[in-house]
Amino acid sequence: MAKETIKLIRKEKVANDTMAFHWEMPDGFAFKAGQFGDFTLMNPNETDEEGNSREFSFVYAPSENELVTTTRLRDSAYKRELEKLSEGSEVTFDGPIGNFTLHKTESTPAVFIIGGIGITPIRSMIAEATKQQTSHDMTLLFSNSKPEDAPFQSDLKKFEEQNPNFTFVPVMTQADSNEWHGETGYIDEDMLKRYVSDVTEPIYYLSGPGGMVNDMYDMLVEAGANEDNIRAEEFYGY
Repeated sequence: MAKETIKLIRKEKVANDTMAFHWEMPDGFAFKAGQFGDFTLMNPNETDEEGNSREFSFVYAPSENELVTTTRLRDSAYKRELEKLSEGSEVTFDGPIGNFTLHKTESTPAVFIIGGIGITPIRSMIAEATKQQTSHDMTLLFSNSKPEDAPFQSDLKKFEEQNPNFTFVPVMTQADSNEWHGETGYIDEDMLKRYVSDVTEPIYYLSGPGGMVNDMYDMLVEAGANEDNIRAEEFYGY
């Protein structure tokens, strides 16, 4: 689609140093769960060598009928300007973009191994599959440092309650053992096999920091996953 000018409707904090932005939906706009768009700041007060545009996944599913993005608030010119945007501010938008979407064959399981803000396209996929009542067997291993760093945990728990085919496994690497009683440490082959009975069967989706995505790819291959069934999207802290 052609580039359009859209307005910021509202913004909200969804985890430590993490903010969700709710945007005006362009007329006739349609997208698939897992896709993303390009957002360009208009006449920002501050810029740097990285420029005024960034790509962000759509966090909400098409059936939720909202255009929402979420980002970690890093110390960059773009992120500082984005955080300061007031309601009604305009940006230039181009999308949808990308093919990081849930596979169509519902008899093939989906396993999501996700780190931090990499959850954004995955939340959209799980929400849409839940809303459409598909029969995909879905397992999400979602790694964060601490619970307060993990966006959309309440949404993911809600989807698990609504969808008998979805298993949500939050994993914390630095949580206080007195306060967190779920999975801890780093996702490895042993943890994977506690939740996935046959590692050769699923299609895997990896999303998160580049280093984690690479490590999880290697772990899956060593565990016996089919390399052709591993799909990856890296999120860098720009």
